[in-house]
Amino acid sequence: MLGVRRTGVTAAAGALQRAGLIRYKRGNVTIIERHGLIRRSCECYGVSKKEFDRLLGDRAIRKIRSS
Repeated sequence: MLGVRRTGVTAAAGALQRAGLIRYKRGNVTIIERHGLIRRSCECYGVSKKEFDRLLGDRAIRKIRSS
C-alpha cells in the first residue's frame, strides 16, 4: 500500500522506536510521542493533514468516536 519494501518500513519503525516516539511490534504501532513524530516529519505532514482535515476531518472524527 505504501509502495515501499518491508525492510525500509522495519528500519524506519526501528529508528522511531529507538528514539522513543513509537512502540512497534509485529505490525502494531503505538504512538508514544505524537509531537516528536511531527517534529521528525517533513513539511508534507502538515500539507497532508490540512488536506485530510479539509476533505474528511469532521466525518473521520465522528466515525472514530462512534466505533
